Amino acid sequence: MTRAPEWNAADYAANSAVQLAWARERLAALPWRGDERVLDVGCGDGKITAEIARRVPRGSVTGIDASATMIAYAQAQFPGLEFHVMDAQQIQFTHPFDLVFSNAALHWVDDHEAFVQGAARVLRPGGRLVVSCGGRGNGQAMTVALHGVMRRKRWRAWFRGMSLPYFFYRPEDYRGWLERAGFQAVRVELTPRDAAYDGLAGLVAWLRTAWLPYTQRVPEAERWEFITAVAECYAATHPPDAAGQYWVLMVRLEMDAVK
Repeated sequence: MTRAPEWNAADYAANSAVQLAWARERLAALPWRGDERVLDVGCGDGKITAEIARRVPRGSVTGIDASATMIAYAQAQFPGLEFHVMDAQQIQFTHPFDLVFSNAALHWVDDHEAFVQGAARVLRPGGRLVVSCGGRGNGQAMTVALHGVMRRKRWRAWFRGMSLPYFFYRPEDYRGWLERAGFQAVRVELTPRDAAYDGLAGLVAWLRTAWLPYTQRVPEAERWEFITAVAECYAATHPPDAAGQYWVLMVRLEMDAVK
């Protein structure tokens, strides 16, 4: 089994500008009234929950995350908002929501159908489910670089028996889950998204904060060397642009459905 990642919430908060930009784009496209009750699934450090709160001045927003470390950080940063430690596969609330939103989180979750069923339980009739997460093919070039370094004699012992830690699904998977949960799919598709990182240091920061199932298998004393080796391996075949930025092609599974 893949180990649960040990999050450094402050480090993630400082190195998740790409994820925040994606969330803002999705939020800006929604037709807000301002009085919605919103559930933010996989809220992490709470920044996106706070973005939602600004859009619902007469409503409310609740953030949930399976990581107690992330929830403690979010509560400290945004004390006026409501956060709970809760698994996305076991969503339980006694009051209904108008919108269930999730950004850059569900690829950490194995059983997406359980998430969809939970979202259906807590959404009012006519409520909306909006998701963006890693989809099939996400970060493939970085994964190739990562696995290349993992196979080197220097590192291979730490990765024996490791299973795939992320769950990148296809639109056809989601369409079946949505239908069985009573949703009408409005849009379910894979969307290419370029992510840009400033120099090798930017790549290293992203690997350190977002690829934890891999990096945390390496002893802490050797972890920096491993992460740097992966970044350098990627950079060798994907040079930076004229501004010194490294680009990584990501694939987002974007979904919009109505109950």
